[in-house]
Amino acid sequence: MTTVSVIHQVLVAEGSIEVRRQGRCGPTLVFVHYWGGSAGTWDAVVERLPADRDTVRFDQRGWGLSRALPGPYGLEQLTDDLLAVVEGLGLRTFVLVGHSMGGKVSLLAAARRPTGLVGVALLAPAPPEPPAAVTAEYRSSLSHAYDSARSVAAALDHALTATPLTGAVRSAVVRDSLNSGEDARLEWPLRGIAADVTDAARAVDVPVLVLAGEHDRVEPPHVLRRHLLPSVPRARFAVVPAGGHLLPLEAPAEVAAALEDFSAGDPLPRPPAASHARR
Repeated sequence: MTTVSVIHQVLVAEGSIEVRRQGRCGPTLVFVHYWGGSAGTWDAVVERLPADRDTVRFDQRGWGLSRALPGPYGLEQLTDDLLAVVEGLGLRTFVLVGHSMGGKVSLLAAARRPTGLVGVALLAPAPPEPPAAVTAEYRSSLSHAYDSARSVAAALDHALTATPLTGAVRSAVVRDSLNSGEDARLEWPLRGIAADVTDAARAVDVPVLVLAGEHDRVEPPHVLRRHLLPSVPRARFAVVPAGGHLLPLEAPAEVAAALEDFSAGDPLPRPPAASHARR
């Protein structure tokens, strides 16, 4: 059974965000994409959820359909936008699902303790405490990852994935990575990734699920154990076998299963099954 997405326009600072929503069964899963991603990053995950699961997807400020929204594009503004989406849709109960940069945004939003929040799921998240490896030199180099289709391809092959993306999925990732204004594209690598949000993470008072990719070269499991788990006391941690950094694209079935367990109130979702190909 296929559920049709409904498009909503939600007012945010200086404009509006187009939101895709489908399903009726809560809690609502509110998806927050990674640096370079889009609402479409989550399509394969949503397809593997129960057809009646209520889900929300949108392009963050400065990216995709939200590219024309003016700055600032920093973490606080992205957090404001996320909470404006939640409030604008009138969500009664919801789980924030943040990937990489979206994980940091989700933690900041959760720290504000919005009404109706019942959980946070973090996929290959940027940790609240930046590791020592996040130097000025590293950030400068990272800021050029999406300069061209060729540089995006190199990032996919050498950093972002452990299992190759092919065909339409790879093409969509390249397109999404290039679909931003310069200020939005540079904000995360030059500033956001280095922001220490440990105090906010410690203020989160709902259950948290953390999924790490076994072979993630951006945020490896050992980095998350050291730089995230001590700051999120209610977190539950699981490793996706064979996964890289782009878990929603590399292991959508495992992600969907973990999210269903978590949103149903399972205190410790069953470990994701091994996956060597997208299904």
